[in-house]
Amino acid sequence: MRTTSEVIDALAGDLRPVAKGAVARTITRGVGGGMLFSAALMLAWLGVRPDFATAMTTGLFWVKFTYTLLLVAAGLSSVGRLARPAGQARAAFVAVILLVTGIAILAGAQFATVPRAEWDDLILGATAETCPWNIMLLSLPIFLGTMWALREFAPTRLTIAGLAAGLGSGAAGAWIYSFHCDESAIPFVAAWYTLGIALMCLCGAISGRFLLRW
Repeated sequence: MRTTSEVIDALAGDLRPVAKGAVARTITRGVGGGMLFSAALMLAWLGVRPDFATAMTTGLFWVKFTYTLLLVAAGLSSVGRLARPAGQARAAFVAVILLVTGIAILAGAQFATVPRAEWDDLILGATAETCPWNIMLLSLPIFLGTMWALREFAPTRLTIAGLAAGLGSGAAGAWIYSFHCDESAIPFVAAWYTLGIALMCLCGAISGRFLLRW
């Protein structure tokens, strides 16, 4: 019968170092494939907003575009770190708090420029009831791709890793949705885009402890 040290040595003898950049490449494949599927879904289901070229000349469009894209960066950078055993992602989550606080401040500034009677229009627009759910649907393929990538490695903080996957995929889904959505008011983006992303974070945190178990 082998001793404990002999068993450990036998197991360790088959270990091979992970190739440099393997984590980034795997996450890129999972996320990239999901984003391509989501973009195709958006085009077939919703379509690009007809005034897209004009919208790109406005500052409000770029606030929405940049807000979601920066959240994508924060989410995916945290996924890369949490894919490793005992990975940490405090800096990314601090960045998320700062981004959400920043969009809230900009929303407050826009409220200050219009009469109180117009505030409801700034918050609700015409699509408040569907916006978060559309974001979640477009995020789902990206979420599945991200979770596949995480399962290729060894995350140990499963709930947090799942939350990070939800953040990255939710933000990516929101970014793709912004090519269709013609809502430009910052309070609308701060409320309903953030809600859609937050719901994906919740889904990721709940499912991560089961889907990422190894």
